Amino acid sequence: MGGPPLATDQATRAATGTELGDRYGRARTRTSKKWRKWLYGAIALVVSGIVTWVAYLNLGAAPIDAERAGFEELPGDAMSMTLQVTRDEPGKPGVCVVRVRDKAGAESGRREVFVPPGTDTVTTVRTTIKSIGKPVTSDVFGCSYEVPAYLSSE
Repeated sequence: MGGPPLATDQATRAATGTELGDRYGRARTRTSKKWRKWLYGAIALVVSGIVTWVAYLNLGAAPIDAERAGFEELPGDAMSMTLQVTRDEPGKPGVCVVRVRDKAGAESGRREVFVPPGTDTVTTVRTTIKSIGKPVTSDVFGCSYEVPAYLSSE
């Protein structure tokens, strides 16, 4: 406020011989940032595709699956279990892991059950599972087409 007036117009700048570009450097020209938008869009597309593929592999329908159709307690700490196995390729043998649980809910017995090849997509299999204590219920842990060598001869 008490100093000389600021030189803001072009005539004053020309008279003093100082250009803003000389003092502060030339302003960079703005380059188009469209390539960044395309790059980020492509990266997002690839990442979402990978996430979708992994989710499909992990959450998609299983090629072989089983449900407990029934169970019955047997004498001598054992349980008989009937399961219905659903396969997308009935001609391939499979294996299902079934288990029994005790009153506390802990696993007290387990067995691998061979599912022979057949012609129907739904196969009923019955097995007996031994338990270390009195079994209360049974369930199917999981199924697979990867049959161990020691089961395939059954």
